[in-house]
Amino acid sequence: MALAIKVNEETFTPRQQAVLTAALDLLVENGDGLTMTAVARRASCSKETLYKWFGDRDGLLTATVQWQAAKVRMPYVDRSHLSIKALRGSLEQFARDLLTTIIGEVSITLNRTAITHAAQEKDDLGNIVLENGPMAIRRRLKPILEAARDARLLRFTSSEEAYRTFFGLVVRDVQIRLLLGDKGLTQSNVESNIEADVKIATDQFLALYGAKANN
Repeated sequence: MALAIKVNEETFTPRQQAVLTAALDLLVENGDGLTMTAVARRASCSKETLYKWFGDRDGLLTATVQWQAAKVRMPYVDRSHLSIKALRGSLEQFARDLLTTIIGEVSITLNRTAITHAAQEKDDLGNIVLENGPMAIRRRLKPILEAARDARLLRFTSSEEAYRTFFGLVVRDVQIRLLLGDKGLTQSNVESNIEADVKIATDQFLALYGAKANN
């Protein structure tokens, strides 16, 4: 019987999605100015509803980061029919989602705000973004890598090390340059090269960790 790895993403109702989108819009516009009152007003709902759904401001921030990070999907693969073609497709989809998400204004604003808060020890936003953004995204790909190792398509000792290598090949210095406001790098520049960058990163990863490359 086929054993499949399925997407494990946080799920929200359409109404909750609209609220989280409103929260993301407010973060982009105001940064630190995100309040339950402002979100309730923007999303045309009551604060009581927000507290019922998310508990408090930290709960709302957590759900907002989860909603943003869910744009980086975990590919569906079937362990019993995993081929190098299917693996390549999964890696490319993940890389494409990752690049598209991190270069967006929402992710840049979230990360800049979280870094500022962490430096000032202002609140838990840094930990919220770390755990529900990068760490959650990491947990989506590692099972794919491990399934490929079990299928003898990849060779590595640590899936954590393999993931970090793939992440580095995909992201390179793009995220840090955008966070620091590098005028020589724009969202449109990155978007126009995403497909080429995704293919190059996947080729490089498979050259490093592909079973044939290690024979």
